[in-house]
Amino acid sequence: MPEPLSETGANTRPLVLGSSSRYRRELLERLHLPFTVASPDTDEAPLPGEAPRALALRLALAKAHAVAAQHPGAVVIGSDQVADLDGEPLGKPGDHTRATQQLHRMSGQTVIFQTAVAVVCRATGFEQVDIAPVEVRFRTLDGATIERYLRAEQPYDCAGSAKSEGLGIALLDAIVSDDPTALVGLPLIRTCRMLRAAGLVLP
Repeated sequence: MPEPLSETGANTRPLVLGSSSRYRRELLERLHLPFTVASPDTDEAPLPGEAPRALALRLALAKAHAVAAQHPGAVVIGSDQVADLDGEPLGKPGDHTRATQQLHRMSGQTVIFQTAVAVVCRATGFEQVDIAPVEVRFRTLDGATIERYLRAEQPYDCAGSAKSEGLGIALLDAIVSDDPTALVGLPLIRTCRMLRAAGLVLP
């Protein structure tokens, strides 16, 4: 059940972002809600044959539950993003070589960035998970363009090796989404909807 407000009109339960991503932290700060951050201890490896959409949904929920286990009275947000290239999951490259390989593969292609978000509160039994797919069409990229971009931005902690909020926007032809912040890492429209359902009052 949604939690009531206190007599002062404040939310009665703490909010925890279960993520080590600074991008998600910066996005959540837009909502002007007090929150803390906790890093989930979650194995992000895909299961055999697991589709990118299913992987993102599973990991978002797993991250939320992992942090909720340590903060049972809190409302916890978990999120995960998987780049989907023709049904194959592409994760964070981690280094220059893998980022180069990813961008060569995505050159001239349409990639679906599957961004899932889960909200969990153990104390109330609340649990919701949803996904915001973002269609991203990449320009045809030559080796020199890819090298210049990677040297300038070093997006090795981003799924798909391209930061649309930075210089990566220059690599793209189009972005199609109904939740504009999803590509950065946290779909705020869906997140707000879930937080309200969990009983939080947003400004």
